[in-house]
Amino acid sequence: MKGIIFTEFLDLVEDKFGLEMVDKIITQSELESEGVYTSIGTYRFSEMLQLLQNLSANTDVSIDDLLLTYAEHFFSVIEDSYPGLLATYKDPIEMLASIENHIHVEVRKIYPDAELPTFVVEEKTANSLTMIYKSSRAMHHFGLGLMNKTFEHFNSSAEIILEKIKEDGTEVKFIINKN
Repeated sequence: MKGIIFTEFLDLVEDKFGLEMVDKIITQSELESEGVYTSIGTYRFSEMLQLLQNLSANTDVSIDDLLLTYAEHFFSVIEDSYPGLLATYKDPIEMLASIENHIHVEVRKIYPDAELPTFVVEEKTANSLTMIYKSSRAMHHFGLGLMNKTFEHFNSSAEIILEKIKEDGTEVKFIINKN
């Protein structure tokens, strides 16, 4: 997993819960990196999972809710760092439908060894989209949060239904209907 995911996560934890919480979750985790991350480094997903589990245990906020909050934070990073990418699109459905064939292609240019989830578009209309999310890392709520922020970015809204295809969350169907 790319280091930017870790550095931004720890920034969010500091902003929302304080520097002491950052130190606490790092100390409580058994991290090969010892909690030292660079945005361009590559780290094991197990480290992110430990940080999330410890943050959840210390705050009584579910991991899914933490991932939703983190996605909202991370979308602002995308807005600030890659405004040209977002400006390519005029509609949230178009943007979400292009995750696999455009956005992930651009991400791989910056982070060639990034392990990204797969999004397969099953059905698309002007106002709806059905996609399948597949990843060995069950971070579908991070994806859901990014989708919510995508609609907000375009001053729009949608009903997004998440259906687990696999109980462990490694395969999920998103059914999106623009309001």
